Amino acid sequence: MSGSEHGFEVRMKQLRAGLRVNSRVPVAVEWEENRSRHTAQGWTVDISPKGCLAVVPQGFAVGQKLDLVNLVNKNVSKATLIWRGHEGRTGWELGLELQDPPEDFWGLDF
Repeated sequence: MSGSEHGFEVRMKQLRAGLRVNSRVPVAVEWEENRSRHTAQGWTVDISPKGCLAVVPQGFAVGQKLDLVNLVNKNVSKATLIWRGHEGRTGWELGLELQDPPEDFWGLDF
């Protein structure tokens, strides 16, 4: 395993090891491409104070910077795609790490 792969594995374990809640929250991801703003809607599989696992009908490269919108309370946070799973019938599994999210981003106390 290369150093970068090892670092990624450690980061994923740390992110996934924290408190998680199975919760289906409708979300949108927004990004800039070719000087245009794009949006794709999906939902979470689980959430944590630091991020989420979401299913979105749009694939992205790991490292992509996105805006994650909680469609329930309209909170927005910068996010980084840190893991991309397989594409299923309803979209891609995306592991998103929130960057300095509002304390009430999910509307839950963890």
